[in-house]
Amino acid sequence: MAPRTLKKEIRTNELQKNHRLSRIVKTIVQISAQSRSISSSPIDSLRRGNWVKLICGASFEDVVDVRNLSLVYTLGGVDCIDCAAEASVVNAVNEGIEAARQIAPVRRPWVMVSVNDDEDLHFRKADKRDSSFALCFDAMLRYFSDLYPHTEFDPLDCPPDCSRPCERVCPAEAIPPARLIMDEESPRKSGVITERCYGYGRCLHSCPYDKISAITYVRDAASTLQLLRRDDVDDIEIHTNARQTDSFKELWNSLAASVSHVKLVAASLPDVGDSTLSCMKSLYSIMKPNLTCHNLWQLDGRPMSGDIGRGTTRETIAFAVRLAATSRMNKFLSYAISHQLFKKLVCLLLPLHMRIENYSGEACSPKDVSNSEAVIGGVAYGGYARKIVGRVLHELQNKHGVTGVENHPLYLESLREAMALVGFYKRLRPFLI
Repeated sequence: MAPRTLKKEIRTNELQKNHRLSRIVKTIVQISAQSRSISSSPIDSLRRGNWVKLICGASFEDVVDVRNLSLVYTLGGVDCIDCAAEASVVNAVNEGIEAARQIAPVRRPWVMVSVNDDEDLHFRKADKRDSSFALCFDAMLRYFSDLYPHTEFDPLDCPPDCSRPCERVCPAEAIPPARLIMDEESPRKSGVITERCYGYGRCLHSCPYDKISAITYVRDAASTLQLLRRDDVDDIEIHTNARQTDSFKELWNSLAASVSHVKLVAASLPDVGDSTLSCMKSLYSIMKPNLTCHNLWQLDGRPMSGDIGRGTTRETIAFAVRLAATSRMNKFLSYAISHQLFKKLVCLLLPLHMRIENYSGEACSPKDVSNSEAVIGGVAYGGYARKIVGRVLHELQNKHGVTGVENHPLYLESLREAMALVGFYKRLRPFLI
């Protein structure tokens, strides 16, 4: 067979395989979408209490991964995709969404950008550098926000006999293997893949030689203003420490001119004990004059602390239960979780999700839902959602060199994982409505 004919036949076979794969995925998604909880609009999902958000990571800027995560979880039925407030990342999210909608007639999830009003654990990068420069560089960042590029130190500063625990514990795979760093043809100047690092912090505690420092930064408000005016950005989330409101007020005032363009404003805050509720009320009083859309409180429990995550889901759910029982505030509540332990704690959630209140705060029957909303609007999956799908995505990229995962049969496995995760939460509520 002539080489040209052989190439043509191979290409024809590939197109046929891709067509069959698309048909399979379309059938799977259509069957899933027959559920009202999957096909309903994001705001209806919030009202019903089965809203699901994918957290790509406020500092995660690997556009290939973001694009593929967005594609898979759009097909999986999420209501919202939360990403870094960076134009290239937002573009990647929307590219993934549109690729998914070319495969199957799924509804478009909201696109949310995350910003911070002050230093926040979600907005930091690991950096291998000396401590004296770290202090100067961090001070510079406080003045100039993220307008300046991050500077990284030579990874060869690490001892040659180091067992590299940082590489093993990084959930984002942002620390490349030593063999890639030492590659003579294209040696890396940095020990950290900056765009992949989302500030989890495990590496900081694992380094036996204290060679890794953290860069914290605040997103530039002017850039965020431009993002909010785009047609393909629907929501904004502001991360705050809930201990003081001055920085929140300053950021909110700088964004006020563009807030009218979004459908949802979320405030993400940790549990600060007895002062949490009063802080929420103060934050809401700041937002209220310019708030023309829906408002959501994302309850973060214990923010990323750099440990292995034990107890974070329990604390977040306890935080949500306490606030829901204390005050409704007539706004949506959501909780952020990232561990499979959630499935084991569903027995704690069911009594809470079965409690439906009307706007006056008076208890009502589950049948009387015409003017009612769920106490807790939904859930946000972060690290765990990325992990279960990332295993497949990384294999496709590393072993097969695939960047657009939809054309490889292996991506069906990632879709199965995404649909199982989203579907688990979506199925909690149908009997309540």
